[in-house]
Amino acid sequence: MKIKRFFAKDMRSALNEVKRTLGPDAVIMSNKTVSGGIELVAAYDPESAPQPAAPSAGRQNTVTPAEELTGGAEKQQAIADSLQALLERQQQEPAAAPQSQPQAPVQPAPMHTMAEPVHQPQVAAETQAASLQEPMAQVAGQHVPETHILNDAEVAARLSNQDTQIQTMRDDMAAIRALLEHQVSGLMEQEVARREPMRALLMNKIKSLGFSAQIADQISCFIPESVPKNEAWEQALNLMQNQLQTTSNDILQQGGVVALVGPTGVGKTTTVAKLAARFARRHGPDSVAMITTDTYRIAASEQLQTYGRIIGCTVKVAKDADELNAVLAQLRQRKLVLIDTAGMSQRDMRLTDQLEALMRNTRLRIRPYLVLAATAQGAVQEEIVRRFKKLPLSGCIFTKIDECLSIGESLSVSIQNSLPISYLTDGQRVPEDIKIADAGDLMARAEEMASATASEHSFAAETNLAYA
Repeated sequence: MKIKRFFAKDMRSALNEVKRTLGPDAVIMSNKTVSGGIELVAAYDPESAPQPAAPSAGRQNTVTPAEELTGGAEKQQAIADSLQALLERQQQEPAAAPQSQPQAPVQPAPMHTMAEPVHQPQVAAETQAASLQEPMAQVAGQHVPETHILNDAEVAARLSNQDTQIQTMRDDMAAIRALLEHQVSGLMEQEVARREPMRALLMNKIKSLGFSAQIADQISCFIPESVPKNEAWEQALNLMQNQLQTTSNDILQQGGVVALVGPTGVGKTTTVAKLAARFARRHGPDSVAMITTDTYRIAASEQLQTYGRIIGCTVKVAKDADELNAVLAQLRQRKLVLIDTAGMSQRDMRLTDQLEALMRNTRLRIRPYLVLAATAQGAVQEEIVRRFKKLPLSGCIFTKIDECLSIGESLSVSIQNSLPISYLTDGQRVPEDIKIADAGDLMARAEEMASATASEHSFAAETNLAYA
């Protein structure tokens, strides 16, 4: 049997090609629509073709008519009718069917209607083989078996697996990058220590005071390598001292309306009382007044009112922005009005409302000062400053100086954010434990704290070694 595949733009052209190539006895095995036209699979068995009858002795010399050689006029007409019927059936199928849907294979249609008994078993076998062929579908211009097409669940599972693999690769690459950065940083430090030993020494000493590595690197860059050790350290201290900004006791000297803002627990209420007592001692209790907006904390207003009775000054409570404006209008004759705001975490959503309430005041200019605890970590202080910078901060006040081991981190935050330092508090006594910030005094305190900490660590190490 001879099997051949034919491609044509339409069914009529395909059938004509089959007839022209294999003859009218060819059998159509299958047909389907492909990109650009029609695909037919036809077969022809020369052995099963009908053989002409042997000529009799009486007719050996006679000439066979042309009609007998071609099968006769009736046979030709039947073949034409069969082809025409097949073509009409193909044209009646919906032309707008999507190419991705598999088309059912057409039953084998003989090219002639005068089928002989010898052809029936072979045609049945070929029909069964064609029906067992796997349906095809067109995906992205290519023909693939339908069993290879994934459903939505399988596609989602594969995509999820790919996302997991991609995320794992990203994590591995991030870990490798961090490792390389760490190694390169160590190599750079070793290279700096080899080429610029004085700079490396100064960087280590500045970081021992609690300052950040960025500030230590910036300060040490300005010191020449040829300068002696003691002179180089003095120059570094002078450079850091010049970087510190102070306000020179502006609250007590200028007066006005001052609001202390900051997170909870940093000592805003006690600091307000200390400032009010200092101002009342200099200008009299009638020249100062205190306002509290802390209506969240239990007994917050009672604490400030107790301080007011001791000092002898007026204390008011304002629950919102309107009451604050009204109270400020009543106290406009006072030289200094101190506002104690509610302590809130820098991540509290209510903080924005409180800051907006202070900024909405249009009658009097309020100067906000940020209160920071020196015992807080440097990263925490950085976050607090970043959140409260929505206000035009006039300066900052560092509290709990007596409780911290180093003030270098606080000074680094002040330098990096260009935030002036106004006052320092180092105890609970009112009004004794408050100091005016001075750059030289701050650097001296930083050195003293670093020396005390180093001595304690050395003593602890020796003690552990003795008992080991």
